[in-house]
Amino acid sequence: MNRLNRIFEYKFFSAVVYCLCPVALLSAQQQKVDTTHVYSIPEVVVSDRYQTREVRATAPTQIFSKEELNNLHVLQVSDAVKHFAGVTVKDYGGIGGLKTVSIRSLGAQHTAIGYDGIAITDCQTGQIDIGRFSLDNVDRLSLNNGQSDNIFQPARFFASAGLLNIQTLTPQFKNNKNTHIIGSFKTGSWGLVNPSVLIEQKLARKWALSANAEWMSADGHYPYTLYYGDKDDLTSREKRKNTQVESLRAEAGLFGNLSDNEQWRLKAYYYQSSRGLPNATTFYYDFANQHLWDKNTFVQSQYKKEFNRKWAFQASAKWNWSYQRYLNPDYASSAGKEDNSYYQQEYYLSASALYRVLDNLSFSLSTDGSINTLNANLTDFAYPTRYSWLTTLAGKYVNEWLTLSASALATVTNEKVQQGTKADNHRRLTPYVSASFKPFRSEEFRIRFFYKDIFRLPNFNDLYYSRVGTRDLRPESTRQYNVGITYSKSVCTFLPYVSATIDAYYNKVTDKIVAIPNKNIFVWTMTNLGKVDIKGLDVTGSISLHPMEKLQINLSGNYTYQRALDVTSATDNTYKKTYKHQIAYTPRVSGSGQAGIETPWINLSYAFLFSGKRYTQGENISQNRLDGYSDHSLSASRNLKIRDINTSLSIEVLNLLNKNYEIIKSFPMPGRSVRATLKITY
Repeated sequence: MNRLNRIFEYKFFSAVVYCLCPVALLSAQQQKVDTTHVYSIPEVVVSDRYQTREVRATAPTQIFSKEELNNLHVLQVSDAVKHFAGVTVKDYGGIGGLKTVSIRSLGAQHTAIGYDGIAITDCQTGQIDIGRFSLDNVDRLSLNNGQSDNIFQPARFFASAGLLNIQTLTPQFKNNKNTHIIGSFKTGSWGLVNPSVLIEQKLARKWALSANAEWMSADGHYPYTLYYGDKDDLTSREKRKNTQVESLRAEAGLFGNLSDNEQWRLKAYYYQSSRGLPNATTFYYDFANQHLWDKNTFVQSQYKKEFNRKWAFQASAKWNWSYQRYLNPDYASSAGKEDNSYYQQEYYLSASALYRVLDNLSFSLSTDGSINTLNANLTDFAYPTRYSWLTTLAGKYVNEWLTLSASALATVTNEKVQQGTKADNHRRLTPYVSASFKPFRSEEFRIRFFYKDIFRLPNFNDLYYSRVGTRDLRPESTRQYNVGITYSKSVCTFLPYVSATIDAYYNKVTDKIVAIPNKNIFVWTMTNLGKVDIKGLDVTGSISLHPMEKLQINLSGNYTYQRALDVTSATDNTYKKTYKHQIAYTPRVSGSGQAGIETPWINLSYAFLFSGKRYTQGENISQNRLDGYSDHSLSASRNLKIRDINTSLSIEVLNLLNKNYEIIKSFPMPGRSVRATLKITY
């Protein structure tokens, strides 16, 4: 068996290296260079000629374009994601706080994160900190419940309950310019200093290069109100401590448009951060010395080719390395301070083929292979390795009034450890089906439905973490049901666009992985014991108004209602107190709204978020209650052009009403703050 694993590793690594190498560059160099040709490299999706607006999707799809992200005036991807419907972002406060995204209360580990069409993974925790991603180089942010209508994609994107995809900028060249430079500088409250630069260079008629770097620093010492007991007790004004953060992100990309039907992209990414970990503000003590260091680098490549009207092919490869160090100098044990380091590596390869049987009927076959390893400086660590193979067969039918799509995902995983007992291997087949129906020929009104049976594997922490991990955990299974209606219309010149969507959903989670006390309250273990029933309603709407030639008003908003109940068997006394209670940190109601005014002189925008009450524990009692909150922001920006240089200046006021609120209990969010951004484009 070991010999077979070594053979597999050798062949897999060889394939990854081969795919990452720019072999296509050789053929491109033989082509004649047209220096007078105005060339841009668009993001071409050769798979789906029927992609349309969000309201035509068979499953709920939400998108923020570059312009919409600018109007939101948010700093990080995590800030923008909060404005999507049906999303919960756990935010531990401040710029440097951990931020994870959960779709429709399924948990962060059920949400896949894509970066330029290739998934980002973390086998150690199963979730991604989306606070590390800046918006400076983001072209589009999209969120899919269930899965995308695009069947021509890696198998990994079929293997989650939802997908958040981050699409970065592709070089664009205008007015015969071969170089494009964007520099920006942000500064603001709590010591924020955030410079960034983006350089795009056209190398030849068919080739372009981009490089982007960003540095961010903040002390995070924002004030907050500390309550000495309940809301009616005494209070004092304090400042957060141990909240400093420094981060560096650098990217480089090579883009090749070998022909109208052939593309190749290579990207290298590096990120590092150093941040303090503030304590919870409880028991009149908020001092902390804990510190966290993160490093992550990856190289990924993607190749797409449309051979003819019938056939298309794409391949992706990725090598990923990440490092995390956690230091707690105050930890009291016989070994002294707690100083743990973790190292992850991933080797990933994907291939997909699309076959169009008819103009409106197509099928795809996608297969992904990956190897994930985890090392640590812990005593008696298992040193696990996971071999994963995913294969998806999908089909899609589209005509004027009907869209149908279906897929079947086969998942095979094998575990190996260097010490101790390994976890179980898994084999599973999971289906998906969706439909969208347009009953009226003259109206863009549609009825949609999707069903998905999916699961998430236990992560390495669930399985192998000291004293807590359990080797025989089963995958956490989820069944998703969604039915909705969508509508869009161009009414008149004054009202050029209006759209609305309403979706009702039901999610059933079984074999939920939870931590319970084992021998005593200080020794916990992971087990498959939980069951959750989630019922909810998502409503979104947007309106564009054009009252005069040089004035445009954009309004949008969303509202979510959900009952996410713990229905774990109440026969055990442990769960009688939480049976049919709302799960922790899940509000019944939440929503957001945006308003923007665009004029030739100044652009104004307003955004707000609101959330109802939540409970910090599974037992919904007053002691565990966390009050609802609202967060309002206001911004103004002005664009100026001096010859070939475009300059923009924006001023933002965040948490306009200076509300003292918490998303996670005892981790207060910043109050009112100001941020200014200067951007220069050449």
